[in-house]
Amino acid sequence: MTPAARLSAAVEVFAEIESRRRPSGDVLKDWGLSHRFAGSSDRAAIAGLVYDALRRKASSCWLVGEATPRAALLGMLKRERGLDVAVIEALCSGARFAPAPLSEAEKAALSAAALSGAPAPVAGDYPDWLDPHFAKVFGEDRAAEGAALATRAPLDLRVNTLKAEREEVLPKLAHLHAASTQWSPIGLRIRLGADARNPAIHAEPPFRKGEVEVQDEGSQLAALLAGAKPGQQVVDLAAGAGGKTLALAAAMDNRGQIYATDIDKRQLLPIHERIARAGARNIQVRTPRGRPADATPAGGAGLGWGLDDLIGRADLVLIDAPCTGTGTWRRNPDAKWRVRPGALDERLKEQASLLDRAAPLTKAGGRIAYVTCSVLDDENGEQVRAFVSRTPGFSVEKPADVAQTLGEGAYLFAQSALISREGLLMTPRRTDTDGFFVSLMRRNS
Repeated sequence: MTPAARLSAAVEVFAEIESRRRPSGDVLKDWGLSHRFAGSSDRAAIAGLVYDALRRKASSCWLVGEATPRAALLGMLKRERGLDVAVIEALCSGARFAPAPLSEAEKAALSAAALSGAPAPVAGDYPDWLDPHFAKVFGEDRAAEGAALATRAPLDLRVNTLKAEREEVLPKLAHLHAASTQWSPIGLRIRLGADARNPAIHAEPPFRKGEVEVQDEGSQLAALLAGAKPGQQVVDLAAGAGGKTLALAAAMDNRGQIYATDIDKRQLLPIHERIARAGARNIQVRTPRGRPADATPAGGAGLGWGLDDLIGRADLVLIDAPCTGTGTWRRNPDAKWRVRPGALDERLKEQASLLDRAAPLTKAGGRIAYVTCSVLDDENGEQVRAFVSRTPGFSVEKPADVAQTLGEGAYLFAQSALISREGLLMTPRRTDTDGFFVSLMRRNS
C-alpha cells in the first residue's frame, strides 16, 4: 500500500471507532481480516496512524477546525508527525486510494497550526469533563501533563531476577536496541518510532525462558516500592493476570508466601502459566468461590474469597486497584475518550471495598500498599485519606521514605515524582513512565 492509501485506511478505521464506539484493537483487527491484501507492515503503519490520531484527537481537530475523522488524521500529521503542509497535500492528492485533496480552509488551518488560545483539555488532549480533576492535581501544568499522556509509550520489560540479571539479558536483546531503564534497577526499555511495529517479544528466547516479562517501568517501581521482603507473608488482593505478583515473588527471592486472588476469577486465568514460566515457587493462587457478584459475603461475616485463614497474618497487602486507567492512556489512547463519570464512580466503590478488605488481613506492624494506574486524586489521595479516617490504627508512611527502596536513584526519583502527604505519583512528563500512584499505610496496632 502507498502512504496515501494507508492514510485513507486510517481515516476509515478512525470513523468506525468513533461512530460505533468500538475498541480500536477490534476495529483494526476486523479491517485487516477484510483487507487481506494489506501486509503486516501496512497494518502496523495504519495502526500507528490511528493510535496517534486518537492520542491527539482534541488538539488535531482544533488545528483543522473540524471534529471529523479526516480532521483528526490531518491535524495529527502536522502536530504529532511534524509533516509540513506540502507533504500532507501530496498525500491527499485525490488519486486512486488517496484521500480527497485539501480544501483551502484545511490548507490555511494546517499552515497556521497554532494551539494558542486552546483550552487545557484541547492542548492536553483529554476529555472536557476531566478538566477539574486534572486541575486539582496538576494546576497550571495540566495541559502539559495531558500532552505527555498523549505520547507513544515505549516497550518496557522487567528482568526476572529469579532466573537472570539485567546485565545478562541486555546482550540477548541488543538487536531490539534494548537499554536499561532510568529508575528501575531491573528494567529494560525498547523505544519505538511512529511507524514501528511492536517487536514480537513473546517469541524472543529470554521471554520464553521466563527471564523477562512485559511490564511498564512505573508498574515495576510500584512493586519495588511496596517493599516486600524474603520470608514475609504477602497478599495480592487484586492480582489479575499476575504482573505485580511475579514482581513481588522475585523481590522476595522465592522465600515466604504470596497469596494471589482477585474478585473476578476470570482475571486470574493467565497467572498460572506465567508463574510456571517465571519459576516462582512461593505463590498460592486463591480463586474466589462463586460468581464475582457473590464474592462479598452477606452480612459482613468473614472476608470471603477464601481468605479468612489469613486474617491478621499479612506483613504486606498489595492492592493493585481497579481504576479509570488515566495513567495508561499512552498505551490505550481510545480508552480516554470512552471513560465516563459513571465509570469513575464505580471504580471508587471498588477501591474502597478492597481497602476495607485489606485492613483485617494486615497484622500489627504490617502494611497496605495501595497502587493505581490513575492520575486522579479521587482514586488516589482521597481514597487514602478516607480509609485512614475510617480505619483506626493505620497511618500513611512518608512518600520520601518509601522512595528509599530505590537505593542510589531514590533522591532524584523523589524530586521527579509528584509527592503528596498520601503518596507519590509518577507521570510520563515527570518520570517518563505510565501514570502510577503508590501509597503505603502501616498498621500501628
